[in-house]
Amino acid sequence: MQDAPENSETEESTKESEAAKQRAARAQASIKERERQVQRALATSLRDRDKEREYHKRDEAVQHFNALLADLVRNPDLTWREAKKQLKKDHRYSLAEELSKDDKERLFSQHISVVSNKRRDKLRAMLTELGVDSTAQWKEVKTQLQENPAAPTYKSAAQMEREFRDYQRDKQSNAKTALRQLLLETRAITHRTLAAVRDGPQALTALHDTIKHDARYTALDHIPEERQTIIMSYLEELDKKGPPPPPTATEPTRRTKQ
Repeated sequence: MQDAPENSETEESTKESEAAKQRAARAQASIKERERQVQRALATSLRDRDKEREYHKRDEAVQHFNALLADLVRNPDLTWREAKKQLKKDHRYSLAEELSKDDKERLFSQHISVVSNKRRDKLRAMLTELGVDSTAQWKEVKTQLQENPAAPTYKSAAQMEREFRDYQRDKQSNAKTALRQLLLETRAITHRTLAAVRDGPQALTALHDTIKHDARYTALDHIPEERQTIIMSYLEELDKKGPPPPPTATEPTRRTKQ
């Protein structure tokens, strides 16, 4: 009769022991998982730190190389092959060892573009000072530039002439835009002007007389046909638009105060 209680106590002790083992196993598993999480976080942190370190090293290399380019490469006509020979002779070239060949050539191309634009801007400023307009002849302008020691240098006269032609084209394009602005500012020109011009030449003559003393009009004296085309095109635009809306039509609706 005494065996039953003893067996019961043994079973309970066994259950408690198993439960304790399971708790210990879970605790151990939790500790291991936490350790794995810490290791993953640490690895990520180290990778991020390495990336940041590499970024700063590369950024410093870019700055050193750009400084070297600024000091040694001032001629925009230099090729990468020619420039590289000069750059390698400078001890600072080794400071850019983090950069690949492609990186260096790309930075060189960007630098050449900046230097080339500065030279172009200098030439254009000089052409403006000389009063060069859209009708100027290259032969005469070339002589003036050659006599000026401050004029920028080009690899060839043909290269400088291309810049001169581009300057003239831009100047003429700006003059056409300025003429349209003049027409826009002239209150005497309305949506009815085109019809008046079609009725008789006097209206067109009167229009020209109204604006012919403005510099934006005279800037196109050398191409009167194109100027006339711009004027007629503007008149046609106004005619299509019709009369402007009354002032009240563009104002927001106001509520009547009660």
